[in-house]
Amino acid sequence: MNTTHLAQEASTGNPILNIAVFVVFIVVTMTVVMRAGKTTKEASDFYTGGATFTGTQNGLAIAGDYLSAASFLGIVGAIALNGYDGFLYSIGFFVAWLVALLLVAEPLRNVGRFTMADVLSFRLRQKPVRMAAAFGTLFVTLFYLIAQMAGAGSLVSVLLDLHGFAQQATVIAVVGVIMIAYVLIGGMKGTTYVQMIKAVLLVAGVGVMTVLCFVAIRGGMGTLLQEAVNTHAASDAIQAAGYEPEAILQPGLKYGNTAMQQLDFVSLGLSLVLGTAGLPHVLMRFYTVPTAREARKSVTWAIVLIGSFYLMTLVLGYAAGALVGPDRILSAPGGANAAAPLLALELGGSIFMALISAVAFATVLAVVAGLAITASASVGRDIYDAVLRDGKSSEEEQVRVSRITVVVIGIASIILGILAMEQNVAFLVSLAFAIAASANLPTILFSLYWKKFNTTGAVASMYTGLTAALVLIFFSPAVSGAETAMVPGADWSFFPLTSPGLVSIPLAFLAGIIGTYLGKPDNLDHLAAEMEVRSLTGVGVEAPVDH
Repeated sequence: MNTTHLAQEASTGNPILNIAVFVVFIVVTMTVVMRAGKTTKEASDFYTGGATFTGTQNGLAIAGDYLSAASFLGIVGAIALNGYDGFLYSIGFFVAWLVALLLVAEPLRNVGRFTMADVLSFRLRQKPVRMAAAFGTLFVTLFYLIAQMAGAGSLVSVLLDLHGFAQQATVIAVVGVIMIAYVLIGGMKGTTYVQMIKAVLLVAGVGVMTVLCFVAIRGGMGTLLQEAVNTHAASDAIQAAGYEPEAILQPGLKYGNTAMQQLDFVSLGLSLVLGTAGLPHVLMRFYTVPTAREARKSVTWAIVLIGSFYLMTLVLGYAAGALVGPDRILSAPGGANAAAPLLALELGGSIFMALISAVAFATVLAVVAGLAITASASVGRDIYDAVLRDGKSSEEEQVRVSRITVVVIGIASIILGILAMEQNVAFLVSLAFAIAASANLPTILFSLYWKKFNTTGAVASMYTGLTAALVLIFFSPAVSGAETAMVPGADWSFFPLTSPGLVSIPLAFLAGIIGTYLGKPDNLDHLAAEMEVRSLTGVGVEAPVDH
């Protein structure tokens, strides 16, 4: 089968058409954001959309939040190049929702109001817990933003065939500016509507691509897998790597050659499965619905959409390996992240590629906007109001600080996203999951389910998990000491795993237990009892908490 004719004619489609479709998408979504922004009058509107969304709407928005550039660009590229081991990202991202649904979603909605720290500090001392939670939120958000920026840079670079560093860096900067505008204008309402639209378009677009894949290979899944093996067998990159083409159908290609790689896989899986229940921007979604029942309904809808999407990534990944081929993917701007748009070009030509890429770009914008709101809410409420102003600031002041935070974290994510342009965005997001599972999840679970848990344990758990994850990432092969590292010319790594979860997550749980037994009781038993009643029944959700 000849699969290179489109590459010879045009490797990126029609750049003018691509940009035209992009502009249309940006104009339409910005119009939605501006209309929603006119109704953003109070802090609750900016942070949670006034808690007016139904479970179905919020389920679409959660799917829009969760199905990021990592899910579409990164996983398709990982499967195209690494086969079975690439699909492990899909499995981990999806199974993680069971943890969120069974342990976190409903109790969190019943206890909190705006941010994750509302729950963590409910029956503990406000200032130290909110400060620690805010730091955890900021670093999780920042790593997630880096992945989205890198994904956007790869996407547009493929469309416009931009190979230069300065050109790709400019693309990331433009995405960052648009993201900042989205949040400042629309708040949570505008962002939620964009995410709902994007979720429908993304799942529909991936569904169409899946059907076209089977049409293109004129067969079923077995034929598709065999075509992928045949294309890998003819690949110069695969031959240079020295492994058999059939290895893409078996586990172990990326994570099975050595015992350390197998441990790395266990660490990655642990981070993915536990990370979702600690992601601040996903947890914040539960506050945009009016009741706990709607929160459960929204998670159910999200699971249906997300599960369907991840099943289809298996088809798209192997189809990219079969129809595009490893050589073309690796030579394109962005490397593995280019597999999905190149597959769209192969399946439907330049117009189809432009449409799919525009949806992917809208995905990046929507996810980035949701992340920015989460970080801004954490700074505005948890640091500025609760810690710096002792809870005495006005809602207008909080929103103003939050808007400034959006600008600052947007600039930081642009700079770091430029440094991470060549990394697979699915892997970059896995680092955010590792930080969330280490810094946030142990404290969330202890706060909800352990009566003896106290402020010392919470602070110890959050700072230990966050510090351990950040330090191990910095000294891992993901940052230095490897050809694919963020800083390829240096080597200061001593931690052998690219994912820190296997070490940092148990350390965080252990620190929480030790801190609780060594620390003094908070003597807030009445709040512990109230939190238990709220989390289980939802009674008194809107009542203020008196510390």
